[in-house]
Amino acid sequence: MEPVNDKWDIEHLREHLQYAVDLEFWTLPFYLSAMYSIQDRTSKPYQLIRTVVNQEMLHLQCAANVANAYGLSPSFAAPTYEGTTVPHLDFSGDDPQEVKEFSPYTAEIGPLDDEHVNAMCLIEIPEDLTGEPPALDQDVTAYGSIGQFYQAVEFGAAQLRGQLRGGVRQVGHFGAAYRNAPSLVVTESGQAGFDQARLLLDLITDQGEGIGRDNRGVLPVFQNTADDISPAEDHFDKFRQIKYNPPLPEVFTAKPAKQYTPEDLALQANLVERFTALRAALTALFAGQSPAEFFPIMAGVGAAIRNCWAHGVTPKFS
Repeated sequence: MEPVNDKWDIEHLREHLQYAVDLEFWTLPFYLSAMYSIQDRTSKPYQLIRTVVNQEMLHLQCAANVANAYGLSPSFAAPTYEGTTVPHLDFSGDDPQEVKEFSPYTAEIGPLDDEHVNAMCLIEIPEDLTGEPPALDQDVTAYGSIGQFYQAVEFGAAQLRGQLRGGVRQVGHFGAAYRNAPSLVVTESGQAGFDQARLLLDLITDQGEGIGRDNRGVLPVFQNTADDISPAEDHFDKFRQIKYNPPLPEVFTAKPAKQYTPEDLALQANLVERFTALRAALTALFAGQSPAEFFPIMAGVGAAIRNCWAHGVTPKFS
């Protein structure tokens, strides 16, 4: 489908780039909560989700690096988890048969169960399974898949490559795990910088949905070379593997909220506090600062999620 208006302005691109950061950030609590609900950390579903979470952190870094290259210092608002709403994705525009395969689903925080696995599959569903491509200048809330969303981002970024500036507040924390990748930061300007930015956008979609229905998998250049148990498998295939290889692992049982004790509520409050600290650290990190103890803060969020589940409390992030 040809774009209705083939000329983007910088504000439209920056709006998309902020929402790219929002979308990647949204997946972290959702996936982490499902992962830490699993009692056996040695189970394959736990290990598969762990690899996806690690790459979602990389995707967040990539989206933020591209945003900074185009003059946007991204913000990190607290995500919302309600009903079946995944921010900036609209599954109603996808192939109904594909959506039916992964229904019912939920976008609320919860344990690893059928509805959450279905949601994970839909979030990472390949672009070629999402029906007609959208107009590339459309509202940022109406894309059927992450692949469609980033197709639009790349479309706008290509037009505005002349406004790209390399070396602006770039973060490269994951290079040691991706030794085949030429660069995980944008250091150049103009066309050379756009080539670097496009590599980061392609990394996000390739790791998430793969390289096509008939040729699935992650290209070697984008594969984790350090600690991924299935580096050639994309997120969609990892989640389908969990869905179609029952039974799901045993998870912690959450109590009804009305049964929460003051101690239970304190566990939730501790998680909110730690997650708020993580949001502040991310904001500082991608604003060019060097927040102290960034990785301990991230580890503290994971520990607080696990502690909630171990006491029968559903994690809460805001």
